[in-house]
Amino acid sequence: MSRIIQFSATGGPDVLEFKDVEVPFPGPGELRIRVKAIGLNRAESMWRSGEYIEEAKLPARLGYEAAGFVDAVGPGVTDFAVGDAVNTVPAFSQNQYGVYGELVLAPISAVVKHPPTLSFEQAASIWMMFITVYGAFIEAAKLEAGDVVLIPAASSSVGLAAIQLVNMVGATPIALTRTNAKRQQLLDAGAAVVIATDEQDLVEEVMRITNGVGARVVVDPVGGASLGKLIKAMKTGGIFLVYGALSEEPAQLSYLDMLIKLPTIIGYTIWNTSGDPVRQKAAVEFITAGLASGALKPMIDKTFKFDAIVDAHRYLEANNQFGKIVVSV
Repeated sequence: MSRIIQFSATGGPDVLEFKDVEVPFPGPGELRIRVKAIGLNRAESMWRSGEYIEEAKLPARLGYEAAGFVDAVGPGVTDFAVGDAVNTVPAFSQNQYGVYGELVLAPISAVVKHPPTLSFEQAASIWMMFITVYGAFIEAAKLEAGDVVLIPAASSSVGLAAIQLVNMVGATPIALTRTNAKRQQLLDAGAAVVIATDEQDLVEEVMRITNGVGARVVVDPVGGASLGKLIKAMKTGGIFLVYGALSEEPAQLSYLDMLIKLPTIIGYTIWNTSGDPVRQKAAVEFITAGLASGALKPMIDKTFKFDAIVDAHRYLEANNQFGKIVVSV
């Protein structure tokens, strides 16, 4: 028997409930994992509240990222053995699998070897954020040394991962945040420049920093009223990557600015990369090399106990974290 988390109705954090279940022996192409740590993601709170890109089939499980030990392997599985330390990456539907639990099943297509230099809590924090920015910057934007990159919501886990990867490539990360409260933290995290968008003129600052050229790449999880300003701050012919929709306001942009800036706008999700075995392998190798060199580092804001999963989701939705929220099991 294992305790898992599920919800029978969509809503706020309080809909999450513990349930004792018997976790079956894994089937072909599956592993059973004894979970030691879970990484929380905005996608899971959106899934729980009924606002995700996929509709939850109730009662629903949830959770993409976990780290732990292989407890059992299904028929035909040869790349993993009982006792192996492993992590899960987001490469499945939460209608099929969910890793919020003490003992869980996972498809081998979403399981990678545990990076030996990391704790379980650290390993549970890295894959969503680093695969997302790898796919956005390396695959989609073809980021190069010398490029200037705008990073809205820079203190989120993906924002901090973006700062690290942009620096790793030799490009220039400009961190965008609403106020100056997290300026020094963002500079310490590697941002070349920090712009407080509620207190400074975004377009004016970017043009000053880039000598009137603008940023070649924008990676935006927000949308809403700020979208038009981001377009204005771009270099002509730049790439605008949309990977989220945190703002509830309609996106606002000028068609005239579109004709002036001629941006390529790309909708991107982690599934573009993690859902393709070849691309996922390349991403994992790139990230593993970055972790080994120290160019990429886990950024954990706070760790909760498994029993406090509801509090962890409340904290996630307060939007005050600087980095990843992790649950220890």
